[in-house]
Amino acid sequence: MGFGDKIDNLKDQAVGKAKQAAGDATDNERLQTEGAAQEFDGQVGQKVEGAKDKVNDVVEDLKN
Repeated sequence: MGFGDKIDNLKDQAVGKAKQAAGDATDNERLQTEGAAQEFDGQVGQKVEGAKDKVNDVVEDLKN
């Protein structure tokens, strides 16, 4: 949870896109699939982090 996780998720998205592009360029289906999966993992991670942030905001509001 936090900034480091968000950076890791963005990295996964970028690396996943690069793997997909490399797979497309070389006609490598395994690399394309691996890249798509990694990009998807990064996207899901970003959504989870966003939800955690919203929950934390609500908890903080309730404390005040």
